[in-house]
Amino acid sequence: MSHPEQHRGRRRPRLDRPALVALLFGLAGVVYRLVLTLFTVPVSNSDEATFGLAALHIARGREHPVFLYGQHYMGMLESYLAAPLVAVAGPSWPVLRLPMLALYAVFLYLIHRLTRRLCTPWFAAFVVGLLALGPERVVRDQLTVVGGRPEVKPAVLLMLLITVGLAAGTVHRRRLAVGLFGLLVGLAVWSDWLILPYLAVAGLALVWAVRRELLGWSGLLLVAGVVVGVAPMIVDNLRAGPGDDSLTVFREVSTKAGPQPPWSDRIRGGLLEGVPLAHGLCPVDGCGRWQQWFGVLYPVLLVAGAALAVLAYRRAAGAPRGERVGPVVQLALIAGAALTLLSYVRSPLAATSPLDNARYLSVLQLSLPAVLWPLWVAALTAWRGTSSVLGRFTGALSAAVLAALTVTTLVVTVLFAATGTAASRTEERQARELAAALRAGGPREVYGDYWTCNRLIFNTDESVICGVLDGDLSPGQNRYRPYWRQVGRAERPGYVVAVDSPMDRRLRRLLADRADASPVREVGGYRVYHPDTPVRPWR
Repeated sequence: MSHPEQHRGRRRPRLDRPALVALLFGLAGVVYRLVLTLFTVPVSNSDEATFGLAALHIARGREHPVFLYGQHYMGMLESYLAAPLVAVAGPSWPVLRLPMLALYAVFLYLIHRLTRRLCTPWFAAFVVGLLALGPERVVRDQLTVVGGRPEVKPAVLLMLLITVGLAAGTVHRRRLAVGLFGLLVGLAVWSDWLILPYLAVAGLALVWAVRRELLGWSGLLLVAGVVVGVAPMIVDNLRAGPGDDSLTVFREVSTKAGPQPPWSDRIRGGLLEGVPLAHGLCPVDGCGRWQQWFGVLYPVLLVAGAALAVLAYRRAAGAPRGERVGPVVQLALIAGAALTLLSYVRSPLAATSPLDNARYLSVLQLSLPAVLWPLWVAALTAWRGTSSVLGRFTGALSAAVLAALTVTTLVVTVLFAATGTAASRTEERQARELAAALRAGGPREVYGDYWTCNRLIFNTDESVICGVLDGDLSPGQNRYRPYWRQVGRAERPGYVVAVDSPMDRRLRRLLADRADASPVREVGGYRVYHPDTPVRPWR
């Protein structure tokens, strides 16, 4: 714990040893991610660029989007957080990602606070140390501006800390705290619906802690906070046309036509690939068999964590509510993880594309303290020599699991930092070369594929505008329609295609003998065509 220290008539908090270790771990994690941010690692893409362009529009007062351009369910809170920095420093990937780095630092601080309240100081330091590590899959979810997860995780932790404080009586402005809880719920719902399982269990924990107070002004402030937080979403849905409301669009995106993969394949993809990837045990290209062990163990740890929390709650029967809130919050974290995992394995994507969709399990980091706590308790009991022979064996095995988890995450992180960043830096350099070439010599209105267009527009600060085409040169996913209309009005648009891609070959066939006569140059792995007359086969 932190102890007050007398110093020239004032009392200053002094960090104890576990808190100091946690602080050093946290600083190391933040500095590591700051370096990655400055080098734009992981690599940027057009999804992230869409958030960046929205931040640019917000900063210039042109737009105030509620949802991601072209969607009606992904909130734009990250763009609003980045807009002030973009207004001052201009559009760049490090500037866009700095708020995500700040959110990660807040996440570490809050999870340390919560874990100390629920468990022990040294265990809290251990959890921070694990979360300070991060291979590509983990840091991609923490640093890239693609919506939702970086901001909703601190929100849930703050909600749970409010619940603990209210139950323990350490929160003085109780009604305002409940109102803040509601506001966080509303903002999280607007930002990312994947956090709904955790919001549900956090809400139940709050009801357990202050159920009588919620019948009065506190309940009204809770509802008011939720309404204020989710107000942008409500207003947008009231204005949306038939079929464009958030629930309908989200249902269409989540439901895929065709035969459903068997449950065994979805569970295998969720547990053996998704869970280890979400916790940083595997490189981004997939898990080896030796790295899948944590996915097999995860359901066992959920059951053990729930059992331990129930046992602690029963032992505290008759004690003040502040002494029983710890097990309640631990149960909430276990239930949130279980519901999130169940929701994920219900989707066919868990079986058909587990590597691409493991990002949806990144919120499981919220439950890491509750999931690993049984292992820590067993290892600590065995180390103190207060258990039976079976208990000492279980403790030794638990210590081995914690060590294996730490070593595996550390090895994968070191390998990524040492050898896995080169490809990202090369791709970023090529994207910058393309942007610089078009900015300097044109053309300024071009067509390209989805993964080229918005990144190109962001890299050129909208001095080059790009319309999205599919590989067959038909109109593609143009998230921001004014760009498509502007390129459509151009008398002589260019075409930016990856060398020897299907779009490249299709374009050369359409240009026929004009392909070599038209101005063509290669920049950063791309071919830039600028024919005398436009090629628009869809018209």
